[in-house]
Amino acid sequence: MKNEVEPIDEATLNRVGASCTCFSLRKAARVVTQLFDEQMAPSGLLVTQFSILGVIATMKESTMNQLAQYLVMDRTTLTRNLKPLEREGLIQINPGKDKRTRLISLTPQGVEALQKALPLWEQAQSSMISQMGKERWESLMSHLSDTTHLLSH
Repeated sequence: MKNEVEPIDEATLNRVGASCTCFSLRKAARVVTQLFDEQMAPSGLLVTQFSILGVIATMKESTMNQLAQYLVMDRTTLTRNLKPLEREGLIQINPGKDKRTRLISLTPQGVEALQKALPLWEQAQSSMISQMGKERWESLMSHLSDTTHLLSH
């Protein structure tokens, strides 16, 4: 006799979709990413790339572990995200004091790319705040910060 899997009823699927924290956050993140990517397109950078470059600029020089920890990103994903930035000459990755450590920093082209993208990012940010309303945006930012802090290990 075959093991038949009972189909999940539509009401259950709708309930899970409507109440799943991860699904809702990822869906909202995709919408926000699309807004920023559209407005930042003339810079040639995606908002995810802009964010990574901005963090690297702030840290001046960081190890892969430090950058991954700050971005709350696993090293494999971070490495995959850094490759195009390195290929485009926006960052450099050099050996650290020991062979296991890699140091990441911006190149002059990376600084230039950030400077070019910054006004477009500011427009996207203003658009986001305008569409949401300042009070709702501030509340969202506060809740996102709390969520990251409370759930990070």
